[in-house]
Amino acid sequence: MKILVVEDEPVLRDGLVDLLHGDGHRVDGVADGVEALERGTEPGYDLIVLDQMLPGLNGLEVCRRLRELRPTLPILILTARGAEEDKVRGLEAGADDYVTKPFGTRELLARIEALARRVRSGAEPPLLLEADGCRIDLGRCEARRGESRRALTAREAQILRCLFQHRTRAVGRSELLERVWGKRGDLKTRTVDMTMANLRHKIERDPAEPRIVVTVKGVGYAWGQP
Repeated sequence: MKILVVEDEPVLRDGLVDLLHGDGHRVDGVADGVEALERGTEPGYDLIVLDQMLPGLNGLEVCRRLRELRPTLPILILTARGAEEDKVRGLEAGADDYVTKPFGTRELLARIEALARRVRSGAEPPLLLEADGCRIDLGRCEARRGESRRALTAREAQILRCLFQHRTRAVGRSELLERVWGKRGDLKTRTVDMTMANLRHKIERDPAEPRIVVTVKGVGYAWGQP
């Protein structure tokens, strides 16, 4: 993979670049959040290793903005903060995984490989989806039906990506909580259903009779178009 390492401590940044080079990846390193956001939007990068504490823009803000601009980009956050609430904030910002400093090199490489497998195991959906007369641009987070345009949130685009990627089966609410929100799947919450209702009003001809995102009773949701 081509990986961008974002770390303001020079010794650690150089060590990470060398480690990932040695593991067979192409790696670039940057030292601040502003450059990380600029470089991270480049389509050539397959994964970002992102420190949470950065000059310019902090890592969480970089993560949020990148998630909006590139919803499918894997992001691994590094931080010296190990409290549960800090991890939750990182996941809520859109991170796919979270590693606390100090960390072992084997653990870091294993987590990066796990993210790589996740990407390889599900073929990336096209950025443009056509469904029931609605044109959905996942890259721009936008849905168009005729002359009408509706902006999608990054989370709504992630939901559509996930459902399309797994369109041969239904995706449960707990799985969506884990994949899209980064929360425990056993949480009792109506967040998924409320978000889905808003999404349907943006993309469906008739939200009461959805054809793009359908409810599978007792399971969750599924991509409804062939």
